[in-house]
Amino acid sequence: MKINKNILAVTANLLVLDASAAAFQLNEHSATGLGRAFAGEGAIADNAAVLARNPAAMSMFEQAEISVLATAIFPDVSLEGVSAPQGIDAETLNLSSIAPDAFIPSIYYIQPINHELAIGFGVFSNFGLSTKLPEDYAAGLLGGETSLTTVNFNGSVSYKINEKLSLGAGLNLVYGDAELSRNLGANQFNLPNATIAANMTGDDYGFGWNIGALYEINAQNRISLSYRSQVDLTLTGDYSNDLPIALGGLEGQVLAGDLAIALPDIAELSGFHQLSDKFAIHYSVMWTGWSSFEKLEAFAQGIDDPVFSKVENFENSMRSSLGVSYDFDEAITFRAGIAYDETPVQQAYRSISIPDSNRVWYSTGFSYRFKNASSADFGFSYVKGQEETFTETDDFGQQWQFNSSGDALIMSAQYNYRF
Repeated sequence: MKINKNILAVTANLLVLDASAAAFQLNEHSATGLGRAFAGEGAIADNAAVLARNPAAMSMFEQAEISVLATAIFPDVSLEGVSAPQGIDAETLNLSSIAPDAFIPSIYYIQPINHELAIGFGVFSNFGLSTKLPEDYAAGLLGGETSLTTVNFNGSVSYKINEKLSLGAGLNLVYGDAELSRNLGANQFNLPNATIAANMTGDDYGFGWNIGALYEINAQNRISLSYRSQVDLTLTGDYSNDLPIALGGLEGQVLAGDLAIALPDIAELSGFHQLSDKFAIHYSVMWTGWSSFEKLEAFAQGIDDPVFSKVENFENSMRSSLGVSYDFDEAITFRAGIAYDETPVQQAYRSISIPDSNRVWYSTGFSYRFKNASSADFGFSYVKGQEETFTETDDFGQQWQFNSSGDALIMSAQYNYRF
C-alpha cells in the first residue's frame, strides 16, 4: 500500500461526498421559498431572491428591490455501529450530531431598466457542508473533518418578449474552498488512532451560466423553466500527513496537490396558480445532474499519472415540492409546503463521511408587509431523512457496518425593500 496514494484517495473521498450529496445541495435561497418547501420558486417572484432560481422572472418587477437573507441550519446526523473488525466494540462507533450548525447569508438586487429590460445581482450558495468526527475514531480513515464552502456571484438580465413570455440569462463566478482531514483510526502499525493520515486545504474559482423562461398564461397563472450549468473547480492547495517515513509517510512535510470536481447542473420546472383572491398553489420539480460524478482522479506534485482514481457512479436525482399560500389580509401571508428530496448515492457507495438518504421536507412560514415599501419574511422547515444501513471498507481492508439517520431544522429570516 502506497501511503502517498492513500493521502489523496482519502482527500478525494472527502471532496466528492461533501460536494455531491443531494441532502447538502443548498436550496435555501429565500425565506419565502423555505416556507413553501421551495415550491414554485422560479415562477412566483415575490421578492428579489427569485434571480437565484430564474432570471427571467425579474421582468415582473416594476421597482428596484433588494432582499437580504440569513438562514440557520441545525442538523442532527447520527451514526450507530452495527459491526466492526475483530477486537473493536461496535458500540464505540456510535456518534450523534456529526454535522455542526451552519449559517448561510445571501443578498439580491433587481433593477428594472424599462418595461422590457431588467438586471440583477445576487450573492448566494448552491453547495456546501461541514462534518466532524472525533480524532481518535476507530474508523478514522472513513470519516474525519470535512468543510466545503461555495459562494456564487451571479449577474443576470431579463427581457420581456411580449406580455406573456420573458427570457433571462446570467453569468456566475463560483468560489470554492475546502478544508479536509482524516485520521488513521484502528490500524496494524500500533500507531495512535488520532495520527493524521491526510490533511488538505484547497480553493479555486470557476465560471458557469444560467438561463430561464417565464410564461404568464394570464394574471393568475404562470409557469417557468430554468437551467443552471455545471461549474468545474480544481481545488489546489497543500496536503500532508503525520505517518512515519518508514511507512512511506511524510511526517508533516507539506506537498502540493489538486483535485478536479464538477458542481452539477440543475434544471427546474415551476408553476404558480392563484385560485382565489387569497389562496394560491405552487409546485416545482428539480433535476440535478449528479451523474457527472462517474469517477475522480487526484494528482500529486511531480507525478504524471493520477495517484488516485475511483469510480463513483452517482445517479441523477429529482426533488418534487408542493406548496400553498394564503393572504390573510393586506399585510400578512401564510405559507406551507412539502417536498420529497431524492438522494443520488447508490447503496454500494454510501459512506459515513456524508451519510446521505432520501428526505421529506415539512415547511411553513409567513410574511409581513409594512406600510412603507418594505417587508419581512420568515420560513421554517423540518427535514426528515430515511434511516440507512450500509457496510464500508477502509484502505486497510477492514469492514465496518453502520446505521445512519439524519434530520435537520432550518430557519430563515429575510428583509425586502423596494425603491
